[in-house]
Amino acid sequence: MIDTTDRTELLAIVERLIIEIAGDEITLAGPITLATSFNGDLELESIEFVALAEKLQAHFGARIDFVGWISTKELDQIIALTVGELVDFIASAPAA
Repeated sequence: MIDTTDRTELLAIVERLIIEIAGDEITLAGPITLATSFNGDLELESIEFVALAEKLQAHFGARIDFVGWISTKELDQIIALTVGELVDFIASAPAA
């Protein structure tokens, strides 16, 4: 069982999932950190967000509703979304 309160472990999982979706070359500009933005730094396309949502749910189960969570945000919040915010969301999700 993954300790969803360990932000370092969650960051490593999210980084691995992003690399699975976008490819190794995404890390050429530098490592993925909590401050990395999905739009400005990673330049993920909407289809990649969908793939990330599917991978998150496959990895963590139904308790991680990425699509539901992101749908509560305004467009400017989505554009500014960071990996750290996603890690915090996962860490705050209720245990299964």
